[in-house]
Formats: sequence, structure tokens, C-alpha cells
Amino acid sequence: MHRVFQHFIDRLSAADTPEDFSETMADTATALDLFCFAYLALEDARGDTPRLISTYPSRWTTHYLRNNYQTIDPVIGQVLQAPEPFRWGLDLPAGFSSMAERELLDEAAQFGIRFGFTVPIHDGHGPVAALTFATDKRRPRFERFVDSHERVLQLMAMYFHAHVRRKLVIDLRIDGIRLSPREFECLEWAAQGKSAWETGCILGISRNTVSSYLHNAKRKLGVRTVVQAVTRLAAANKIKQN
Repeated sequence: MHRVFQHFIDRLSAADTPEDFSETMADTATALDLFCFAYLALEDARGDTPRLISTYPSRWTTHYLRNNYQTIDPVIGQVLQAPEPFRWGLDLPAGFSSMAERELLDEAAQFGIRFGFTVPIHDGHGPVAALTFATDKRRPRFERFVDSHERVLQLMAMYFHAHVRRKLVIDLRIDGIRLSPREFECLEWAAQGKSAWETGCILGISRNTVSSYLHNAKRKLGVRTVVQAVTRLAAANKIKQN
């Protein structure tokens, strides 16, 4: 498990395109017998289209996005309500009661998506996201792995989300001042109250490297402390949302 996880982190660091990220997670899921996966970042306040990176059948994902199924998907509904990972499936009691929800799950099942394990991602940096591993039927090996390594899968989801945002999504400017992807990312985690050590664990870099990125961010923004830099970031984000 340690070797697979380290290889996953190394490939994430080198990924630059949606295809890179898809291949990285697909290969890792295969190595862990987790079958197909789907990463979905919901639209933000600007109404941007949800970002989907997935190995689900393309006919299903195209149909899903075209019909805005994320608005009625019971799995996404649960993601929005709570941050804890959960299992779901056609015969698992998960509170999916409306006719539209049942029909959506039945429709997904026709494409081999019948059971899954979903990790909600509420990081406070942007739209809520979710990473799901799914199977076409209940598989003891899949369920045993989820039971034994739930927190590792949650950490993988956070890593994946953080790298996707850094490489594919975020605006790296604060008041017109451009930060490097790592400087911006370290500052965002500092805004969430993470220490340099905690940020290093999340991003797969050392505490000293995180401190160096934060120092560079402070210098570029013309402030003396991380708190002042975080304040500049919060003000810039507020302006963008208005």
C-alpha cells in the first residue's frame, strides 16, 4: 500500500492535464482493486460547469452532465450535507427515497455503476467536490479494502483535489499579484488554519519547503506575516465572489 500511495503522489506532482490526472487515478484504482472512479467538482457561484474527471463510461457521463443530474443525484446530495465518507448502492440503506433518486441510480446501474464509496471534499477553497470509487456489483475485496483503508482513500481524495485545483482551476493572482501555484496553495491551506507541517503532509512536501513558499508569498504581497497575507487572500476572494 505504501508503494502504491507514494507512486500516486509522485504522478500527481507531475500531472499537468486532465488526461494525466485521469490516468494517475485510474492506474492507482486498478492497483488497489477499486475499479472505476469519478471526481466531480460542483459549479461555483459563477455557475461554471462542473468539472468531471472519470473512468465511468463516457455515454453515461455525457448524459449525466447534459441533464444536470448532479442536481438530483442522491450521492451528491449526501456529499453536500456532510464531509464524512460513505458507501452507497442499490440495496444499501442510505436514505435515497424519492422516485427521481431511485430512477437515477437504476439508470447508472445500466452502465455498471451499482455500488460505490464516496469521499466528500469540503476544503473551503471553492466548490464542494467528491471522489467516488464504484463497482458493478458487491465485491468482498472492494469492501474489505474500503473498511481497512478508508482514511487513506480520504487522503488520496484530498491530494487529488488539491493538485487538480492547483494545475487546472485556480486563479493564482491576489490584487493583480501573481503567485506560483505552490505559494498560492500553501497560503490557502494557511487560511484554513493548517500549520506548515500539516500543509506539508497534505501536499507531500517538507515543512521547511512550505515555510519557504509562504515567505515568498509574503514578500510578493508586501506583508510581514502569514496572517496579513491570508487577510489579503480573503479580501481578494470576497471581491471575486461579488
